[in-house]
Amino acid sequence: MKYLTLILTVFFVMSCKEKQEVPKPTEMVKDKFIFATWTNPGGVFNKEKWETKLASYDTLGISEVLVGGSPDFYRQLIPIAEKRNIKIHAWMWTLNRPNDTTANKHPEWYAVNRKGKNSLEYRAYVDYYQWLSPFHPEARDYIKNNVKELAKIKGLASIHLDYVRYVDVILGADLQPKYGLVQNTEMPEYDYGYHPIAREGFKAIFGKDPLDLAHPELSTEWRQYRLNAITSLVNELVDIAHKHEQKMSAAVFPFPEMSRQMVRQAWNDWNLDSAFPMVYNNFYRENVNWIGFAIEQGVKDVEFPIYAGLYSPALTNPKDLEKAIRLVKEKGAKGFSFFTADNLSDEQKSVFIKLKEEFKNE
Repeated sequence: MKYLTLILTVFFVMSCKEKQEVPKPTEMVKDKFIFATWTNPGGVFNKEKWETKLASYDTLGISEVLVGGSPDFYRQLIPIAEKRNIKIHAWMWTLNRPNDTTANKHPEWYAVNRKGKNSLEYRAYVDYYQWLSPFHPEARDYIKNNVKELAKIKGLASIHLDYVRYVDVILGADLQPKYGLVQNTEMPEYDYGYHPIAREGFKAIFGKDPLDLAHPELSTEWRQYRLNAITSLVNELVDIAHKHEQKMSAAVFPFPEMSRQMVRQAWNDWNLDSAFPMVYNNFYRENVNWIGFAIEQGVKDVEFPIYAGLYSPALTNPKDLEKAIRLVKEKGAKGFSFFTADNLSDEQKSVFIKLKEEFKNE
């Protein structure tokens, strides 16, 4: 009964037309176009290694670093970064929790696809795809506790959510051949959100089990119901962060309408402080102009600032890289984050340095 109550609450709250008003902290750095990067922690914390890495970032104009790690890792890194006026974001894998020893003990926490297999048993596309369900209250509590631990860390620029969505029901056009797929329909093994709790809650409202529909993937009510579960979770995580005077950002798919279709992610309904749309144009076989188009859609759809996520292998040509950075600035992004600045070519570095000097006087 408690599960049903939770699902009904999620549905009705998130179905309201007006979003909850949440006080929003100020932007990360006011009136400055931000250069940022995602990076990996690199194993055991090594102070000298990080001092060298941060010095390299500094020369490129990078002033924000999004990195995963433990609370102890951040407490060691933040003081070093502060000496160079570099801000650290705690990059957190949210619903995709590969090899999570706590979650692995609870198979019932995992997302379920239309064929009835959960994400611990059937790992779509790659082995590290092990997704928790946003409908299971204990899985939600576990994620909230992860945020609470990060929220205690002083000096973070934000808690940065990633993989806060469902499994990709449709992969980018360039990725499908790598898995021997042609996804011109929503295939049941990649269509997630069918946890028994989700089905129970949907049936309580609409009088039907989504699996009894001839084409559940075409039901707008069922899609919105699943979108609402992610949105309510994110907004609860935002509330936790804000209560601890922390900001909340998220890595998201390129623009809201595309995100809804591909991964059931309605990020324009989220109460974020900022978003980092991953406009990886090569994944979709698109040109550099598409990056500007995608950013423009997001800027129009949300009130919080957007920082474009750019993909290094797609922008090896320095002319393309410079064009992409100028485009996202022109279309209203407040900066960009590169995945990743750790393996830039000399030609790519020269673009960073050139634009760093140009933009600093604006």
